[in-house]
Amino acid sequence: MKKYALLILFVFPISRTAWAQSPEVLAIRKYGTQNADKMMREFAAFLAIPNIARDTVNIKKNAAFIMSMMTERGIKNVQLLAPSTAGAPPAVYGEVKVPGATQTLIFYAHYDGQPVNPAQWAPGLEPFKPQLYTGTIDKSGKNIPFPTDGQYNPDWRIYARSASDDKAGVFTILSAYEALTKNGLVPTSNLKFFFEGEEEAGSPHLNQILEKHSALLQSDLWIICDGPVHQTGRKQIVFGVRGDAHMDLTVYGPKRPLHSGHYGNWAPNPALLLAKLLASMKDDEGRVTIKGFYDDVTPLTASEKKAMQEVPSVEAQMKRELGLSTVETTGAVLNEAISVPSLNINGMQSGNVGKMASNQIPTFATAVLDLRLVLGNDWQRQQQKVVDHIKAQGYHVIDHEPTDDERAQYGKLIKVIPGEDGYNAQRTPMDLPIAQRVIKAVQTTTTDPLVLQPTSGGSLPLYLFKKYLNANTMTVPIANHDNNQHAENENIRLGNLFDGLETMTAVMRMK
Repeated sequence: MKKYALLILFVFPISRTAWAQSPEVLAIRKYGTQNADKMMREFAAFLAIPNIARDTVNIKKNAAFIMSMMTERGIKNVQLLAPSTAGAPPAVYGEVKVPGATQTLIFYAHYDGQPVNPAQWAPGLEPFKPQLYTGTIDKSGKNIPFPTDGQYNPDWRIYARSASDDKAGVFTILSAYEALTKNGLVPTSNLKFFFEGEEEAGSPHLNQILEKHSALLQSDLWIICDGPVHQTGRKQIVFGVRGDAHMDLTVYGPKRPLHSGHYGNWAPNPALLLAKLLASMKDDEGRVTIKGFYDDVTPLTASEKKAMQEVPSVEAQMKRELGLSTVETTGAVLNEAISVPSLNINGMQSGNVGKMASNQIPTFATAVLDLRLVLGNDWQRQQQKVVDHIKAQGYHVIDHEPTDDERAQYGKLIKVIPGEDGYNAQRTPMDLPIAQRVIKAVQTTTTDPLVLQPTSGGSLPLYLFKKYLNANTMTVPIANHDNNQHAENENIRLGNLFDGLETMTAVMRMK
């Protein structure tokens, strides 16, 4: 009786208007409800292993845990694919060969996570101690123990680092394959599994792995499980990602901090200088004013423009959720805004604030810029455009701490350190026959129309798959849009995990 009660809980998640009712979807759904206890215990154990890419000891533990999950599920040829650089995190690989299959799919997710600052997490939450809540903590969700009777509400949340980004992807892919085998269902494609260990660190060694193991990694399509479903809760398929590049800027003032009364209005304030410089990079309508910033953008195709027009509007919803009355880019909705290059200030620092504030002119001011790129942009060329803009504002650009001679010679000094781990955008044509089959397969799991996005606002180094393997990629995300990925209080909505189980099995069985 308890298992039937669990089934009732999962039949009516608020993220859908109705469930698809194909026999295979029903079988997978029943498997999920009957095995919820086992699945949640395994997922929680996975989340409890710290997974910052530079933490070599724990990264190895994560890789070993994944290999164990794969072996237990009967996946063959399980191994670590190491890059050429010794000590760098490996990818975890495995495969399933299906007699008679004429195509091969590779399923990708990453098992590393963003760095954490435990002090920023809500009271009672610890990044690597997964905990179950009845809802979001900002809406009075309560901490409860993991049930012993198998009854899990789809609106409950698990809080932990990588609960959504992207251990949820690793776990759901492997659980989907297990659900197929336990139900006697055979994949229609050969399957390969590739789980990366340093995506959140910029994938600096992914190129080495792809090049070194290119023969092993041949396929007809890569299925990327990363990122959130649409803000409406509808399932979505994303055909591209933006590229990414970072830059560190430091503006210099006096060699020692000065009393703001004795020296204010006389000594240049680096915080004010940096603020003016950053303000010069965007106009009041949110458009980047850096020369040539948009010049090399590859236009959307007709089919991509059509898909963009059919994406449901979430403007009012997201303004309400985020407490916004206006948006930065005048005249652009969200999915249009993420389809062009962007310049974001990740953080700024100069002097102290709050109780630590003092009446001083600080010695420096620093900021980190995040450049998101679209198809056509080159990440290093985009960084150079920013440098050229800075020079045009009268700054002398250096790559080191300034010398006394440089301080004496130049009125405006700035240290610019371009990030070395940037990468370009990627986009797969929406009209590829295999892409259409993926769409059809995912659609069998829901009666709501799918959201088809030409590109994601987020970034992954998917251009490397094209460069080294000549492979196409499609992103099929499962996480809830309000999952706090990359930030404190990261979480996954349980209904999304179980929806993802159906999604991934449908792709593995696509005709």
